[in-house]
Amino acid sequence: MKYERDPAEFVPKSFSVLRRGYTFPQFRRDALAGVIVGIVALPLAIAFAIASGVAPEKGLITAIVAGFFISAFGGSRVQIGGPTGAFIVIVYGIVQEHGVQGLTIATLMAGVLLVVLGLVRAGALLRYFPHTLIVGFTTGIAVIILSTQINDLLGLGIAHVPADLLDKWAIYVQHAGAFDLLTFAVGAGTIAITLLMPRILPAVPGPLVAIVLATAVVAGFHLPVDTIGSRYGGIPTGLPAPQFAWVDLATFKELLRPALAIALLGGIESLLSAVVADGSIGGRHRSNMELVAQGGANVVSALFGGIPATGAIARTATNIKNGGRTPMAGMVHAVVLLLILLVAGQWAALIPMACLAGILVVVAWNMAEVHSFIAVFRTSRYDMAVLLVTFLLTAFVDLVVAIEIGLVLAAFLFMKRMSDSTRLSELGAADAAGEKLFEAEFGKVPAHVVIYEINGPLFFGAAQTFTETIRKVGDQHRVLILRMRNVPFIDATGLHRLADIIQTMERRHLRVLLTDVLPDVRNSMRDAGLVTEGRLCPDVRSAIALAGAQRNS
Repeated sequence: MKYERDPAEFVPKSFSVLRRGYTFPQFRRDALAGVIVGIVALPLAIAFAIASGVAPEKGLITAIVAGFFISAFGGSRVQIGGPTGAFIVIVYGIVQEHGVQGLTIATLMAGVLLVVLGLVRAGALLRYFPHTLIVGFTTGIAVIILSTQINDLLGLGIAHVPADLLDKWAIYVQHAGAFDLLTFAVGAGTIAITLLMPRILPAVPGPLVAIVLATAVVAGFHLPVDTIGSRYGGIPTGLPAPQFAWVDLATFKELLRPALAIALLGGIESLLSAVVADGSIGGRHRSNMELVAQGGANVVSALFGGIPATGAIARTATNIKNGGRTPMAGMVHAVVLLLILLVAGQWAALIPMACLAGILVVVAWNMAEVHSFIAVFRTSRYDMAVLLVTFLLTAFVDLVVAIEIGLVLAAFLFMKRMSDSTRLSELGAADAAGEKLFEAEFGKVPAHVVIYEINGPLFFGAAQTFTETIRKVGDQHRVLILRMRNVPFIDATGLHRLADIIQTMERRHLRVLLTDVLPDVRNSMRDAGLVTEGRLCPDVRSAIALAGAQRNS
């Protein structure tokens, strides 16, 4: 199936909506959805920033500036952008190794890469990432997020938690005696409220209720529980001035790999979110415009000192659920967050750390996709291999390594399966039922003619098997007919092996005839010089007739 290019693929959806006419009733619905999503995004933005190893206000800055940019210039009608849990692992690693300034530069570089990916129309390609690969690294990220919150959730008071997953749990066990029941009660209560609120009052955001109640209880009763203020100080009540970072060649080389990881993960998650949103509203996003907007949003976020941003599936779903149907909802969500920062930013310092840990535990559980993870074990061993390798590498080694190796492994296993699916059937051979292949179709075939049918793509993965099988043709034959009606494509290796077979057979004085060749394959053969006079036949019967005429001449 060929990809049909959208004539408006680089036109933001917001422009298209305004061009068609935007009504006040729709604005009212979008504004309401935007307010609700903004309230939902507040605790998540702060929690994601803290879990990533940066100051809490950086999450809010990202949700405001990047969230507005993504909605204003993106290719989806309902996408909500901002910081997400998927970036926690990458961002934390960059901050630990290169500092906050290194993160800013990596985010800026990732934004430029995403813009380039969009302009070269790579949006359609990113949608073909294997589902097992996505489930593997997403579940691995969920395990890491959960592991990073144990210290604050249990009130262990560990000053420096190791980055390695096994080392984390080892130090948790060592400090188990420092468990603080009061801190755990705040975190457990947050988890319970966040999970139960959608069932009790679906219209009320559970995380917001949990934060308000937990903050009120801790502040009102002066409970000795760590808060944002006690750990990080106050939160600024405004946006910082943009700052331009200079990237020299040495810094570029050093941060290229992390920037690629941010760009790749951001592109995948944003397009995945847009596809899910399309299914909910019956729309169709513009993938390349979405990538360009995501890239621009990350550049803007970096200029204001923010962290990486992408499309957020949960917040996008909340937007749709509450009536948001145009990009205006996402822009309103960003404005709401800005107003909260300006008016009530100082009160955020009172939020207990255990409360944010509880919210992130719920985020990790939702990210884990346990049902999808288990479902893969009911499929093939190849899918299980990709899933487990990606999951284990994400959890115990590095997310970038996991994506790289998982993608390479998925590609190799796909080629293996494609190679296994390419089969050669010989005239006279028996099938599983014991019946002679082609006998009913062609009747009696001259003894000097042998027919093979190729089923499946003739590419480098299957070329060697094809060559070994064909070379077994006996000397008693004088014509080899290759039926290629079920060969959808042939690559350079396949063409080389086919040319080698033809030359080998002709040296043995055995003529090769090709039949039922599909147009795309025929064009590839013609470019390779394999289409010569009398070699191509429209079907097997005409090839048999030509072989009989050759025998009689």
